[in-house]
Amino acid sequence: MALQLREIALGLDEDESLLPVRVAAELGLEREDLHAFKVVRRAIDARRKPKVLRIFSVVFDVADEVTLLARQGTNRRLSLWQPPAVPDIASLERHHRVLVVGMGPAGLFAALSLARHGFQVTLIERGEPVERRVLAVNRFRSGGPFDPTSNIQFGEGGAGTFSDGKLNTRVKHPWGGYVLQTLVGFGASEEILSQAKPHVGSDRLRLVLINFRRELLRLGVEIRFDTCLTDLTISAGSIQGAVLNQQEEFPCDSLVLATGHSARDTYGMLSKQSVALESKPFAIGLRVEHPAELINFIQYRHRRHPQLPTAEYALTYNDPETKRGIYSFCMCPGGEVVLAASESQGLVVNGMSNRLRNGPYSNSALVVAVRPEDFGATDPLAGMRFQRRWEEEAFAAGGSDYRAPAQNLLSFLGRGKGPLNSSCRPGVREWDLQQVLPDFVSTAMRRALPHFERRMRGFITAEATLVGVETRTSAPLRILRQADGQALHQSGLYPAGEGAGYAGGIMSAALDGLKVAEQIAETATNRSRRCKSFTYNRLRNGINLMANFWCGKRPPLCPKMASPI
Repeated sequence: MALQLREIALGLDEDESLLPVRVAAELGLEREDLHAFKVVRRAIDARRKPKVLRIFSVVFDVADEVTLLARQGTNRRLSLWQPPAVPDIASLERHHRVLVVGMGPAGLFAALSLARHGFQVTLIERGEPVERRVLAVNRFRSGGPFDPTSNIQFGEGGAGTFSDGKLNTRVKHPWGGYVLQTLVGFGASEEILSQAKPHVGSDRLRLVLINFRRELLRLGVEIRFDTCLTDLTISAGSIQGAVLNQQEEFPCDSLVLATGHSARDTYGMLSKQSVALESKPFAIGLRVEHPAELINFIQYRHRRHPQLPTAEYALTYNDPETKRGIYSFCMCPGGEVVLAASESQGLVVNGMSNRLRNGPYSNSALVVAVRPEDFGATDPLAGMRFQRRWEEEAFAAGGSDYRAPAQNLLSFLGRGKGPLNSSCRPGVREWDLQQVLPDFVSTAMRRALPHFERRMRGFITAEATLVGVETRTSAPLRILRQADGQALHQSGLYPAGEGAGYAGGIMSAALDGLKVAEQIAETATNRSRRCKSFTYNRLRNGINLMANFWCGKRPPLCPKMASPI
């Protein structure tokens, strides 16, 4: 069994080749005693800047693990290594038909797991394959037309395809390593296996998605693009199938609903079908852009260093007066602000970084918590309409040509003026951003920014630009499901991922897709066992009756019917 040693520190000028020497010295071993040595985690400790440290966890084999662990009994950083767990779900014959709706991480991992375990899987996506989708997005960002079915929200890979490919999550799940290994197998860099905050990068994600698709096809999954779920076929509270593109009836035994948080027409259809929905909190706000070297200096006291990644940050503030949380979200080091609209006449911004994170700007959302009571209605779709209202305000403020409204950070705070420096394409238009936000949001942001400045001296600067609006931080509602993963009142319907309200990012959505696949397999297996047991019992009873008949024995009479059973 391999051993793991955590929290080994190296300075910025020390080479990683020193790690096995340090480990051997700490454990009273020779370098040659360590075998199969590898780094499994890399992190940065910048608490004592400018003395920034790199922190490592390593795994290795030794000849006698038991003796070494006993000798190092007080060393809490040394332990047995636990390899990533692998989902283990029951295999079935391919007669069980599953329709998976949506090719984001939840849908992709659900389809992969089900197909590997013998299910007959059809995977549909309203948007285009990633190759065509990239062309459509690039045309739009260059001033071309907006495509409501192929954009930063819709298409192969889901919204995460044009983000940063972040894989960090607060969900501690044993399958996390399996998800990372799967992505590496499809083309992600092996660095994600050891990064404390792993990310694939938007540019590398495209290759990963193509290889993911090839594996699904090899496993026999039917993949259909430009195919939208427009209705459900329900009988006696059970899913019988789906209606695709408003005309095709598609029968299935189970349906995984993994449409993402922007499929507003799907939410409307579910409401009409009496699928149980409830409003949930989310957050809205703006994107803030700084020069990447400025954020590096604030965080590291180094503007550039070959041993340091482009700096990240995470900021939070709880307003004591309103009890609202204000926080940074989806921080993209060395990235770009992108337009993430999914409807015409609406404007939404998001952030994106490539794998190297080497762009001149770093950006993050600065958002304010929104509660269901802020929507002004108890209807579960009220949050969706609330989002749409401010997206339409932003579209008009930008000039109704998909330029984003923007404002210098000092100007937003009423402290002066400054230039608009933004990576957002096709461009920005100067505007008073208070007019494209609810009053409570803009007020809360103005209260929080001075606290952020105290955490990161230099954050409030004339070099910073705010771009609006960010409204798609998470789904505005939740599709209620039971403990077995099925919708509250419709058996066979499995809401999954971020759009269903059960995840918040690529990793957690992928894990939820795997969880739903496991639940489908368990339900289908139990059903199959019951059917086999029922068939076996009927066959056994029939054989006994025939044997009794040939032996001259009369069958017993039913006491109520007074007739043979």
